[in-house]
Amino acid sequence: MEAEDLVEELKKRLPKENFDWQFDRRADKLRIVHHTLHKGMDISLPEILSKYEQKKERAIDEVVYTVRETFLAMEQEQAKGFAGENTIYPVIRSTSFPTESSAGQAFLTKDHTAETRIFYALDLGNTYRLIDHGMLSDLQMTEQEIQEVAMFKVKALPTAYKQDIVSDNIFYFINNNDGYDASRILNQPFMKEMEQKIEGHMVVSVPHQDVLIIGDIRNDTGYDVVAQIAMQFFTTGAVPVTSLSFIYEDGKLEPIFIMAKNRLARREKKK
Repeated sequence: MEAEDLVEELKKRLPKENFDWQFDRRADKLRIVHHTLHKGMDISLPEILSKYEQKKERAIDEVVYTVRETFLAMEQEQAKGFAGENTIYPVIRSTSFPTESSAGQAFLTKDHTAETRIFYALDLGNTYRLIDHGMLSDLQMTEQEIQEVAMFKVKALPTAYKQDIVSDNIFYFINNNDGYDASRILNQPFMKEMEQKIEGHMVVSVPHQDVLIIGDIRNDTGYDVVAQIAMQFFTTGAVPVTSLSFIYEDGKLEPIFIMAKNRLARREKKK
């Protein structure tokens, strides 16, 4: 599929009368502007085409869903604002993710790791809106209150997981597809509970927003396996975060390439 084919496919699936389509062939970028809202969103076509090679129609379905829900959220915002809304969750993003909205408002953020940053999202049902400083007055909340509410709410999210064993290493996959799977990494009671289950080294990955991977790494092969799994998820996720995994110990996250060899060396010395 070529970029032009993708644009035509999106036009078929989205109501033409609602949008103005601006296809920049040189930049391989599509901008869709809502006629009534006079607001738009940019779509990077090469990124979608790359995912199409692996996920086929599902890659296009994801884009269509994102466009529809994004503009629906904008319509709701214009109609009634955000007064009274307090369903707020933290979301994990890459440090390369934009820190300002398309309108130039700075998002509320908090440092997490060298690879990841915490944003805050107002849940709107089928989608959510990242909270920027311009929304604080409508929400009638301070930045600290939003952070506190978000960290409280994330603890109430379900933490069911699927388990897989590869070369004697155990992997746990949290994948509820609610938009906040990676956010479970911020649920400290859950993380400590998982740490108690781990017999080897606890490795954590958030390759995209819809999965949290926890590995019980019991041998050297486990590090290779978790790297392969994280990269696979990273390349197929709708909202990639990082392909890098972390060692989790006593509530702290350290990049795996720094800690792995050191921890193995310490373990050998104790024997």
